[in-house]
Amino acid sequence: MKNIKIIECPRDAMQGIKDFIPTEKKVQYIQSLLRVGFDTIDFGSFVSPKAIPQMQDTAEVLANLDLSQSSSKLLAIIANTKGAELASVHPEIRYLGFPFSISENFQMRNTHKTIAESIVTLQEILAIAEVSNKEVVTYISMGFGNPYGDPWNVDIVGEWTEKLANMGVKIFISF
Repeated sequence: MKNIKIIECPRDAMQGIKDFIPTEKKVQYIQSLLRVGFDTIDFGSFVSPKAIPQMQDTAEVLANLDLSQSSSKLLAIIANTKGAELASVHPEIRYLGFPFSISENFQMRNTHKTIAESIVTLQEILAIAEVSNKEVVTYISMGFGNPYGDPWNVDIVGEWTEKLANMGVKIFISF
């Protein structure tokens, strides 16, 4: 059997929970996922606490993880260059995740930037990743439908995937 890469994403679920999850509970949960042996764990984010208050303790969670018995790699999502700079100083983090939407409306709601502005940001993040020996994972969202009325279809997803790959993105997650 060929190797299968499974990325587990507790961050996405946690960031949607309104009541703050104590740091030690996050550490315990992520630590249990590290023991499972997932290839990668999307464990936290370096974004403004105003935008995602649940993830404001990502650096503290990271500092309390025991990675010595795990081969799992860590991914942190970032939405701008400041987040990339904050995440890139942590040698334990292998991947910087950047949310990119083919929906102009969703991109504005999610990152407060247009698609054109997000392309510039992604170029800056790719440069930060190169200097800090990280890889960029780009999340392509709204490619299979969206509630905002923006156009979407497999051709648009393909066009954006090609454009982003030509910029240097090598890993994509689509949802």
